[in-house]
Amino acid sequence: MLITGLGVTEEERLADLRRHQTRNCETTKEYLMSYSPAVVFMLKHLKEIGCEVPASNILCAPCDLTRVGGFSPDPGAVVLCAGQFFSQSHMEQTMVHELMHMYDHCRFKVDWSNLRHHACSEIRANNLSGDCRYTRELRRGFVSFTKQHQACVRRQSVISVASNPACPDVETAEKVVNEVWESCSSDTRPFDEVRLIFLSEPSYGFSWPSCRYTSTIL
Repeated sequence: MLITGLGVTEEERLADLRRHQTRNCETTKEYLMSYSPAVVFMLKHLKEIGCEVPASNILCAPCDLTRVGGFSPDPGAVVLCAGQFFSQSHMEQTMVHELMHMYDHCRFKVDWSNLRHHACSEIRANNLSGDCRYTRELRRGFVSFTKQHQACVRRQSVISVASNPACPDVETAEKVVNEVWESCSSDTRPFDEVRLIFLSEPSYGFSWPSCRYTSTIL
């Protein structure tokens, strides 16, 4: 690996760094797809509804610094931003978050230009992925012992909806998130419930059994 050295240009160093980050991302991705209870659970339930996800549909790639992952509906692919993860748990939570979007897209035929659809999927993904657990909030600088999880889910969902090209402003994003909050925050499919672990950060995310739930995504 070149990273540093005499005669190495900045472009060569950056290109080599990106290759190194992508290899590390791919290695961790493959490990999580085999051994993470939460990721394996999501992959299992996606397969059950006719949307099997091969490893080739979870891509490691360089991204800008504003995001760590994404879901692309048309090819049905998850993107993991190589070099953007501070831990294995961080990547795991990101994978579960984006796989939740894939689950919603496959099962509920989400129209991503419909802000209510988008808001509901963001609420569910933020609520169920572990992205709003206490230790993640500490890293963001948000410290509270009262309804911190709900506040995080709302905040992160508003940020995502506000970035939708169909959303004119943050106020609209807040309004839409509030409109669908009750039904979508209580809809935990395909998980059984939201299990919050505030005081510890295990090496894996949540290990939940499957269930059926009665709420709708719309």
